[in-house]
Amino acid sequence: MWTDTHCHLDAAEFEPDRDAVREQARRAGVQCCVIPAVHAGHWDAVAQLAERHGDAYALGIHPLYVPQAQAQDLHALERALEARRGDPRLVAVGEIGLDFFVPELCTPAMRERQWFFYTAQLKLAAQHQLPVILHVRRSADVLLKGLRQCAVVSGIAHAFNGSVQQAHTFVDMGFALGFGGTLTYERSLQLRRLASELPASALVLETDAPDIPPQWLYKTAEQRAMGAVQGRNSPAELPRIAQVMAQLRGMDLAQLADTTTRNAHRVLPQLAVLYHHAP
Repeated sequence: MWTDTHCHLDAAEFEPDRDAVREQARRAGVQCCVIPAVHAGHWDAVAQLAERHGDAYALGIHPLYVPQAQAQDLHALERALEARRGDPRLVAVGEIGLDFFVPELCTPAMRERQWFFYTAQLKLAAQHQLPVILHVRRSADVLLKGLRQCAVVSGIAHAFNGSVQQAHTFVDMGFALGFGGTLTYERSLQLRRLASELPASALVLETDAPDIPPQWLYKTAEQRAMGAVQGRNSPAELPRIAQVMAQLRGMDLAQLADTTTRNAHRVLPQLAVLYHHAP
């Protein structure tokens, strides 16, 4: 059974058939999806979806939504974490982090604003003894600086695509690294090297659905211009993504499923409680 540690099941792309999408993933062997929120308006939705489908969720403010976020959203997050303290499906604070790829977020003022919201949410995670799910895009070193300043218990560096040194630093700090659709592209040489050489205990699997489609769903701009439809990524793609990782590592697929699920349970401890108490 597989664990998709990062799936935006609340996204608008799934509005027409959300329940069917989750059921398709379940039939494919995806036992649990972790649904991270991206802004305050999504917090109730991800909690409700997790309850409905027997999944887990995280609450946070994504760096792409920091330009619209207000300081009172942090107070609202603190209240939400306190109110949901006893909810077994709440497994982390996330998706939070830093994005130094999007040009609009790279101005000095926006970098400072991102840092403010990132560190404030790290402090809330430490206060509530919750792991974090991190958005890492050209920002690994600065993210690590924030982690060193806060007593965060553990977490996942989602869609990791940094250096070998950065990868080992996250792992040494108790984090797992999330691998998804990008792994399926043959040109992703550095990422494939990481996936094949890192200790198995460092790996978790994710789809980031509906984002980051695997290679078999991707259509180039030229193909789209000729009428080809971009495939929609979904949690049902996870086992096929896992096959790529298993081939890279020379690892049995069942062993990979067990290992990555155990890793997810280690870095998101409430998942283990949820799993063992599942009907």
